[in-house]
Amino acid sequence: MTRRNLKLGAVLLGVGGPGQHSTWLDPEIPGDASVDIRWYIARAQQAEAAGFDHVFIVDSQFITPDSPNHYLNRLEPLTLLSAVAVHTTHIGLVGTVTTSYNDPFNVARRLASLDVISGGRAGWNVVATGDGGTAGNYGRAEHYDYATRYGRALEHVRVVQGLWDSYEDDAFPRDKERGVFFDPSRQHPLNHVGEHFSVVGPLNLQRSPQGQPVIFQAGDSDEGRDLGGTIADAIFTHAQTIEQGQDFARDIRARAAAKGRDPDNVLIVPGISLVLADTDEEAREKERRILGGKDFDRALKELGRPFGWHDFSRYDLDAPFPDLGDLGDRSFRTQAERIKKLARDNGFSLRQVVQHTLESRRSPFVGSPRTVADEIQRWWEAGAFDGVNVTVNAPSEFARFTDGVLPILRERGVVRTEYEATTLRGNLGLPIPANVHTAARLVPVP
Repeated sequence: MTRRNLKLGAVLLGVGGPGQHSTWLDPEIPGDASVDIRWYIARAQQAEAAGFDHVFIVDSQFITPDSPNHYLNRLEPLTLLSAVAVHTTHIGLVGTVTTSYNDPFNVARRLASLDVISGGRAGWNVVATGDGGTAGNYGRAEHYDYATRYGRALEHVRVVQGLWDSYEDDAFPRDKERGVFFDPSRQHPLNHVGEHFSVVGPLNLQRSPQGQPVIFQAGDSDEGRDLGGTIADAIFTHAQTIEQGQDFARDIRARAAAKGRDPDNVLIVPGISLVLADTDEEAREKERRILGGKDFDRALKELGRPFGWHDFSRYDLDAPFPDLGDLGDRSFRTQAERIKKLARDNGFSLRQVVQHTLESRRSPFVGSPRTVADEIQRWWEAGAFDGVNVTVNAPSEFARFTDGVLPILRERGVVRTEYEATTLRGNLGLPIPANVHTAARLVPVP
């Protein structure tokens, strides 16, 4: 792996995502933070001042009354990021857009617009929707099965990338003296006809300074990992131990190499939870308070999400974990199977499964700034990740990381001291993808 500095992402979850039941009560967080564009702009500017590579906006399009607070009332990612773009200059802008319930042309146009508006700072978190209820919001009787979701995702991304190459970089001379605005030989239709999509093209927007938005992807199933190894520049994931992180990185890069890609150009950037205080003892006590404040009833309801928001309140909490059959196969299958296996292997009751989900959120990154810096450096040097995504809620808690941990990592050369480029690809150390039509045109004739 080519040596890179540690990459930094900020996940903006407003009033709190899964398991963050009391986040919105913090006096530093506005009650409407998830729909307040001023809050997002301020947090993005805070992250940019600290040299972060990107901010990341998660998304889904199906909710129930039991959904996490942030999910209940939030802005559409690309609209949000377009507003943030004009109030920032260097930080990348990564938004989640599903391939399951969007058409490629629309996605290509929206993301390319964000990329041009921001001067080449856009990123696309590709997801194959897990929330099966989304089907009903798009006129479908049932959600796509797993194979269809991932087959559609791969074709969708390839079509979008093809549309992003509709114009070569010199397509618009804009020569007023000669009266030449456009060179039609540099415009290319797509004429794609595939299993899931038929798209003529071309896209009516030029490429940005980074060529194409950066592709991010998350998914831990075999299909998800294969998709990531095929199309992703960076992978969002989660690991509880260094060994898990190393195994995941090796697997993804082996899949990328098998697809003919350079595995050095696939970054592993998991989400991590931070608990910071002045001393290790204070941080551990802080973690105990956080875990003790988790709401069991909310956790019981949220347990249903991987199973298509199955209602677990109907069961006896102290009876054996219920036999759910194939429930979850059309939702978040990998997560659902992991929960079933946990209960089966340990003989857990439903109460014990819920309690385990609460306690398993313990983080390896708990302690004083120096302790947390040491641990991050240890994981990074071991090859367990290339970067981290840090959830941002209260500004003062985020500042404990930016003002306490990052200076230590910068002093050690783990984190760069300043931005090296004006594009997201440049700051991530990723190459600009060549326009396929330009590349074909420049190949020497034998």
